[in-house]
Amino acid sequence: MLYPLKFKPIFKERIWGGKRLKNLFNKDFSPLSNSGESWELSGVKENISVVENGFLAGNSLNEIIEVYMGDLVGEKVFKMCGTEFPLLIKLLDTDSYLSIQVHPDDNFAGKHHNSLGKTEMWVVLNAEKDAEIITGFNRDVDRDTYLEYLNSKRLKEILNVEKAQKGDVFYIPAGRIHAIGAGITLLEIQQTSDLTYRVYDWDRKDDKGQSRELHTDKALEVLDFKKYDSYKTNYSPEKNQFTELVKSPWFTTRIMKFNREREIDYSFLDSFIIYSCIEGSCKINYPTGTEAVQAGNVVLIPADLKNITLTPTGNCTIVESYIT
Repeated sequence: MLYPLKFKPIFKERIWGGKRLKNLFNKDFSPLSNSGESWELSGVKENISVVENGFLAGNSLNEIIEVYMGDLVGEKVFKMCGTEFPLLIKLLDTDSYLSIQVHPDDNFAGKHHNSLGKTEMWVVLNAEKDAEIITGFNRDVDRDTYLEYLNSKRLKEILNVEKAQKGDVFYIPAGRIHAIGAGITLLEIQQTSDLTYRVYDWDRKDDKGQSRELHTDKALEVLDFKKYDSYKTNYSPEKNQFTELVKSPWFTTRIMKFNREREIDYSFLDSFIIYSCIEGSCKINYPTGTEAVQAGNVVLIPADLKNITLTPTGNCTIVESYIT
């Protein structure tokens, strides 16, 4: 019988990366000097996650999907995605601003890159004082106005800047301009895609004195120039109950802060479930065993595990993700 699966993190050194994943979640990313990104569960080509627990240890995510198909990911998901896992789960940590960027949607990405688009969301896990997140425009703009501010290096003046705080949630649909500022650690849930169009990279150079590539023309084709009333997801978590954060065609996410045992019934769902533990620890009890989980762990619950029990050690917080 299948069981809750853990995977070996894939660490990524980044020009903007920090070192907090080691202190916050005991992530050993040596010999890298930083870990801007830890890919906790990935089906991205050349970055396929490998199981690290149980009898399937050493097998790649795609290999076990090929064997277990709908039992692992859900019949509907397997029919739709085949052996390509549809979500990518990351932990990010920043010592400086990421580039201002935008991602294409499925149609544009499929036409130009033979790839899925990239819609994503963030849950802020830790933020230093005055840390910033850029998401969307602070006014309605058109192409010419946008280019005027971009070319005069004043782009930030027309962007919506939020002060980041622990617990903040931001949904970033494809087409929305965005950037993560310095001093932020967050959980990112996204489509399986590594497509990023850089708009502006703060005029910085890498260790070889080179500027990173910009994608001005492609960004212009996918940018949503509209101003929205709100960019932050408002939610009011109820203790010991799941609270919905995002419901989209690409993923649904819920959060639960709990301090007592919870029996979970997934008979309503034809999908895998991903648990991202962001605070505390708990045990996942399933019909044939138990799996311990602590902050920083990401666990894939196979679709055929319909009944599990979560037993916290004190207070625990998990973010749940699945496909509807």
